[in-house]
Amino acid sequence: MLYSGYQAFSDLMMPGRWLASTATSLGNMMPRGWPGRGLVDRGLAACEVFAGAKLTHARPPYAIEEVLCGNALTPVIEEVALDLPFGSLLHFAKPEIATAQPKVLVVAPLSGHFSTLLRNTVQTLLRDHDVYIMDWKNARDVPLSEGRFGFDDYIDYVIRFMQELGPRSHLLAVCQPCVPALAATALMAEDRDPCEPATLTLMGGPVDTRVSPTVVNELATSNSFSWFEDNVIHTVPLRYRGAGRRVYPGFLQLTAFVSMNAGRHLDQHRKLYQHIVDGNDEEADKIRDFYEEYFAVLDLTAEFYLETIDKVFQRMLLAAGELTYRGDRKVDCRAIQRTALLTVEGERDDICAVGQTAAAHTLCSSLRPHLKRHYLQPAAGHYGIFSGSRWEKQVYPQVRNLILAMS
Repeated sequence: MLYSGYQAFSDLMMPGRWLASTATSLGNMMPRGWPGRGLVDRGLAACEVFAGAKLTHARPPYAIEEVLCGNALTPVIEEVALDLPFGSLLHFAKPEIATAQPKVLVVAPLSGHFSTLLRNTVQTLLRDHDVYIMDWKNARDVPLSEGRFGFDDYIDYVIRFMQELGPRSHLLAVCQPCVPALAATALMAEDRDPCEPATLTLMGGPVDTRVSPTVVNELATSNSFSWFEDNVIHTVPLRYRGAGRRVYPGFLQLTAFVSMNAGRHLDQHRKLYQHIVDGNDEEADKIRDFYEEYFAVLDLTAEFYLETIDKVFQRMLLAAGELTYRGDRKVDCRAIQRTALLTVEGERDDICAVGQTAAAHTLCSSLRPHLKRHYLQPAAGHYGIFSGSRWEKQVYPQVRNLILAMS
């Protein structure tokens, strides 16, 4: 009922948003010198902010058309290397690069936003690497006939995509997928899979949430497993291809995130209004671009969400050495002996606190010291370690150097 109610409210708001958007377009055609322009500008700014404050459920474009490789701008072409029911392996090909570059698979979070959240991560990596990303699909658009998608299926996707890239490729996981990426690497190592990653970079991930629990961690443990199952899982309405599928709706995840920093988001929209009124297009565009991405949400399958809550945040099975794969196969990180490990944390990360990602080094006890590296980025929050100037200028060189050393 909640999902249907949300959809009904969204439909009800559509005419108002259309009118606001139309008013903005027509108003911008008015001459700047018109005597009443100042008052009109304020009204148009309010209309634009209102029209833009809406959720979307379609993946935004990556919009990476070219990248600076060395001293030359190189065209980038998106191509689907492998298409699976719940996610695609998307390749950012650079056909004009004649010399082979290290292949890197970026594992994006499946936590309510599309993989385009890592656009800047990909764009930066493309300077020196052949980059692929796990491009997740919205669960509400996946028919029931495609079956379930749980935590073990996520691990399968990582392994399958690494095998598609081939031997001596590299794996980089951001946030939530650090645990399944580490588990996939351990399983591949134990199987002596020739496509076992040459390097594994874990960035701001909940490997061991017993270390300095954050508000996010406490939210996951303050309620029982049955509470999550009864209160946040809903059924996709009939109007979508995934009708009848049980999901954790993206709009609920976004609501939780926004409520954690409601004051900050309100302040950002006040700033957006004022920048529009003042004609500060560059500053306004920064805020617009952020919220265009932030308000694009996807649904997670109920089984993946609930199993993640249970295995990663409530019972911390990997950290405790008790995680199993497909019911009876123990995931043992001590099997990892040839994959170089880099962990990255942000000093001010309020989602995955300092120490939670670095815990991977303790689990990978068979790795020799020269194959282990940890980097703590000063003054960086969660997003700062994989997006923005600190990522590009300070974190990225750590990733690039490790990949270069192991290629």
